[in-house]
Amino acid sequence: MTTRLEDGRPVCLRTVELADEQRLREGIARLSPRSRYLRFFSGARTPPDWVIERLLDADGVLHLAWGAIDLSDPAQPAMGVVHAMRPDPEAQVAEFSIGVVDDYHGLGVGRLLTATLLLDAEDDGMDHLAAHVLYENRAAIEFIKRLGAEVVASDGPTLEYRLEIAQALDLLRAETDPPGLADVFAHFEGVRSR
Repeated sequence: MTTRLEDGRPVCLRTVELADEQRLREGIARLSPRSRYLRFFSGARTPPDWVIERLLDADGVLHLAWGAIDLSDPAQPAMGVVHAMRPDPEAQVAEFSIGVVDDYHGLGVGRLLTATLLLDAEDDGMDHLAAHVLYENRAAIEFIKRLGAEVVASDGPTLEYRLEIAQALDLLRAETDPPGLADVFAHFEGVRSR
């Protein structure tokens, strides 16, 4: 699906595929050291191959993954990616993670990706997501709390949040920025009505 960011830039939102390995690696390399640390709990410039393989192994059942691609750039780089991973197809909860390349912070990429993932997860029978966030990751904590998430546990340097999908979708539906959010909801409503 194609939509626009807050600055009018065109963006493609689509499921992650094995063929996205190079785009994913380049996106991770473009994260600042601080962003890599906050996202992967490690400052390594490149995650181990097993992490890349896990991020690419999206089957649409146990692992939902959506990426945002910058269509205004001829190279069409990755802007960000969002994941929901669960242990079995009947599980109503999945582990939520999101990463947005620093150059695209503040443009609504995270909200677009999150809305897309939440709608997909809801269609797959999930009712909430769990997210582990470092205490010091204030931006991620503010983001997830704006979606209604609540702390349910803490473990060392991390907090575990529970995000109710229906509540988060209601909050996102009420937002007007980025304008592309309406496109995301319209896309899934169209798919559901078929």
